[in-house]
Amino acid sequence: MLSREDEVEIVALHRRGWSVSAIARHTGRDRKTVRAWLAGERRRRPAAPSVLEPYRAYLARRLADDPHLDATVLLRELRGLGFERSYPTLTRELRRLGLRPVCGVCKRGGHALTVELTHEPGAELQLDWLELSETPWGEPAHVLVGALSHSGRVRAVFSEGESFAELAAALDGTLRRFGGTARCWRTDRMATVVVPGSGRLRPEAAELAKHYGVTVAVCPPRRAQRKGVVEAAIRYLQRSWWRSAEATTPAQAQTSLDRWCLEVSDQRRRDGLTVAARAAAEPLQPLPPLPYPAELRVERVVSSSALVAFEGNRYSVPPAQAGQVVTVLARLGEPTLRLVSAAGVPVATHRRLPAGAGQTARQPGHAAALEQAVLAAFTTRPPCRRKANRPPSVEALALARALSPQALVEVAVPSLERYAELAGAR
Repeated sequence: MLSREDEVEIVALHRRGWSVSAIARHTGRDRKTVRAWLAGERRRRPAAPSVLEPYRAYLARRLADDPHLDATVLLRELRGLGFERSYPTLTRELRRLGLRPVCGVCKRGGHALTVELTHEPGAELQLDWLELSETPWGEPAHVLVGALSHSGRVRAVFSEGESFAELAAALDGTLRRFGGTARCWRTDRMATVVVPGSGRLRPEAAELAKHYGVTVAVCPPRRAQRKGVVEAAIRYLQRSWWRSAEATTPAQAQTSLDRWCLEVSDQRRRDGLTVAARAAAEPLQPLPPLPYPAELRVERVVSSSALVAFEGNRYSVPPAQAGQVVTVLARLGEPTLRLVSAAGVPVATHRRLPAGAGQTARQPGHAAALEQAVLAAFTTRPPCRRKANRPPSVEALALARALSPQALVEVAVPSLERYAELAGAR
């Protein structure tokens, strides 16, 4: 019995003028078999009737009432009706017979029709977060991905989180990499942009859009395909770049991602042109000279060398803060950042270094105080003896008696000689 693939290949080769012997050698079949199939003497046997035919009406009714009914429930019900086949047989026959209808809400059970939207040049920029739970540096990472709907150009920026200030910082970095912004931003219902449970923008998100002179379009609920350009860009970025990216720090990952966007993503061809060529002809609005003045607030633990890590750099604080938690306050667009103690007291102000530069900013006063603290703790005495006997001193006993005189009253214990005297007296 020939498979459908062999049958199609034999007919196609015969129409090209191949002889029966040549077709037999090519397909590894007997010449009589090839000749019989070409002559129409062999016919494929009709498919056997489905084992679900006796239950077809019942299954159609149950699935019409509930398109989401699990096959395990159907199997349990069919067992009581005399069905003795396995669960894989039931699911296979359900698919073959097409008994499960399409749900009009979630499209389960079939594929809904779609239409490609036409995006005008410079009209729309789609935004979404890519969350990386596993990274070479051991910490989760968040990547804000932006995609121009018309040209398909992709740019992305790493971020430590998804708060509004981090969104504003990552968005500004993405727009600077584009060299401008589209007239409209399209996002899903992320909590930092939209009030949960509604389609209304948050006040700070509205101010962010006003700062860049754009409008914001929010996708309808449960309609991720409305921003399909950025969804496809995220899938492409994951399989083409992230799976094979060589980076051990967020700064290295950002550099590698920027290079990939220019050398790989922009070189894709669309309608006879590269993405870079289409994007070059796409008009974008100019950006304001400074980013939106959102304030980043992140907590950090001061290291033993009185340094605080932030954006791939390290900033000094007084040595008394070593091991303590401090808050880094950095307003976007300002050249300085502040470090505040857990009690809300400012402990240091530094000029903000370029992100990922790997530099250390240590103020002279902090360096001198750290040196003095290290020298004060220096000693040449031998280490303490761990097994020495050190009972409470006289001073400690005196202090203990002052606290509780009754607790330290010595009890007179008679000696053995006294016991002997008492025994002789009897």
